[in-house]
Amino acid sequence: MLKFLEAALQPNVYRTAFKVCLLVGTVLALINHSSAIFSFSLSKQNILQIILTYLVPYSVSTYSSVKIILNSDH
Repeated sequence: MLKFLEAALQPNVYRTAFKVCLLVGTVLALINHSSAIFSFSLSKQNILQIILTYLVPYSVSTYSSVKIILNSDH
């Protein structure tokens, strides 16, 4: 677990994950919540869902990068 966290906190890993989450999260947020976003009628539930929409691609990108790093060490 410690090796996973060390790899996840490498600057190239979290920078890449952040870029992925911005791109993919924005596309998904617009697809799923565009009517609420553009009508300025976001509820607390919508905001939570949008936050999760950004966290999922960040997590997937981080996990994938870390697995590649850890597998290449072997």
